Amino acid sequence: LAEENEMTDLALKEIMSSGGAEDDIPQAERKTVTDFCYLLDKSKQLFNGLRDLPQYGQKQWQSYFGRTFDVYTKLWKFQQQHRQVLDNRYGLKRWQIGEIASKIGQLYYHYYLRTSETSYLNEAFSFYSAIRQRSYYSQVNKEDRPELVVKKLRYYARFIVVCLLLNKMDVVKDLVKELSDEIEDYTHRFNTEDQVEWNLVLQEVAAFIEADPVMVLNDDNTIVITSNRLSETGAPLLEQGMIVGQLALADALIIGNCNNQVKFSELTIDMFRMLQALEREPMNLASQMNKPGMQESTEKPARRENPHKYLLYKPTFSQLYTFLAASFKELPANSVLLIYLSATGVFPSGRSDSEGPYDFGGVLTNSNRDIINGDAIHKRNQSYKEMHCLHPGDLYPFTRKPLFIIVDSSNSVAYKNFTNLFGQPLVCLLSPTAYPKALQDQSQRGSLFTLFLNNPLMAFLFVSGLSSMRRGLWEKCQDYLRKINRDIAQLLTHSRSIDQSFLQFFGDEFLRLLLTRFIFCSATMRMHKIFRETRNYPESYPQLPRDETVENPHLQKHILELASILDVRNVFLENTLDDY
Repeated sequence: LAEENEMTDLALKEIMSSGGAEDDIPQAERKTVTDFCYLLDKSKQLFNGLRDLPQYGQKQWQSYFGRTFDVYTKLWKFQQQHRQVLDNRYGLKRWQIGEIASKIGQLYYHYYLRTSETSYLNEAFSFYSAIRQRSYYSQVNKEDRPELVVKKLRYYARFIVVCLLLNKMDVVKDLVKELSDEIEDYTHRFNTEDQVEWNLVLQEVAAFIEADPVMVLNDDNTIVITSNRLSETGAPLLEQGMIVGQLALADALIIGNCNNQVKFSELTIDMFRMLQALEREPMNLASQMNKPGMQESTEKPARRENPHKYLLYKPTFSQLYTFLAASFKELPANSVLLIYLSATGVFPSGRSDSEGPYDFGGVLTNSNRDIINGDAIHKRNQSYKEMHCLHPGDLYPFTRKPLFIIVDSSNSVAYKNFTNLFGQPLVCLLSPTAYPKALQDQSQRGSLFTLFLNNPLMAFLFVSGLSSMRRGLWEKCQDYLRKINRDIAQLLTHSRSIDQSFLQFFGDEFLRLLLTRFIFCSATMRMHKIFRETRNYPESYPQLPRDETVENPHLQKHILELASILDVRNVFLENTLDDY
């Protein structure tokens, strides 16, 4: 920042001394340059100050973001209105305009991360797109300054993240090709040390794009981009007279700590899928609200579009606990906190005579040092518990408020031994701890359990051995799956022996969809011919009444019908109930 400010000061002095005496420059033009330099410096200071804001807590940062947006809005309009003077007197370059636009794109993206409102992604996309369409960075390669080229490469990486989140895969593919060419040119010209890192960025995004195990194809064989955010028709509607709780999902922690899983930026593929399962389709921002951070505290939005989320990639225990405590503290009344854990399993190192909440291991937290083998955490005295591990007991204090936990791990069953100490609604959805060997290992490309929660039809096709499908058939199956979801919702609400916690969460659209997808996933795996071991099945705390849910004959009939539509009925057992 100091270096950039020094450049601004030098530019100002140079401008004022060039072209003859200072008096030759009209006062108004001199003022224009001075005002521009002031706004530029101020915007950089505010932008850099964003790093110092606490990452957790939903209130402290809003006024600062508002001020930063204000200055960038003025700066953007100012350079548009005075472009000719700034070109002539300041020597404003196109890449500098690109930098301002890129910063505004970053602001919108960070505002999305802070608020979970997907509309801000569209705003980030429009600024990033403008940079590309207007070729703001095109002249950078002619200057002998590697740091400017790095700015351009970083812009591409940020643009790709936004496009991935908006499912604009066709744009992503174009951007990856352009970025690849830029990296090649950059490394050829400057012979830099960061070549390996930039090539790794390319490899990561390529793997991310190819993570879906099934392709949906148009008639001309182009790939159909499917969105897995909550749409108007997404969650099964509640029947009149259904008695369910009024709790709303307000906050979610999405934690990714799997070794060797596809990732891009600080998002594993599991985190990426789960965050989309907790968002609605983006709306047009203009119709939704005014400038970010500008909303008066007295004005409350009509309704919160999405639950607030924290995305934690490989957090340490203390980081995870800090964010968890912040979420817990700020959770409004009649609200739910969701914790999603996609992490390597940590198993107890020694035999224990007791069966307490710290005796079954848990999932891995980051130890701030390289772990050679995630499952074989360093062994110390066997009477001690694993330190870099989130044990079920670590979550007990937070069960004082409604808590909805999803664990996708090789040791998810550790969380089956939960105890509801405070009588608040509490549900844990637990992944299988192992998958059949006959199933092609997809773990690098994301967990099958999370895929069922994010895109149940794609997961169903994958376990049925299908890797591509025509759009017409896909849409027909999606319609049938919506019918299955409606019937699962009825099974749950009509059950006489189900734990009340499930019903208390069922009033929220996001949680309702996750619960129905969980039951569909569990029923599918129990009927599948190669899923024959208990560890191949999802479990839950409290346990679901099997005969009324995951082994219900009515639901089994539906699954066989879906398999018939896809011509894969042979993959499933016909008389499932006889096999138990």
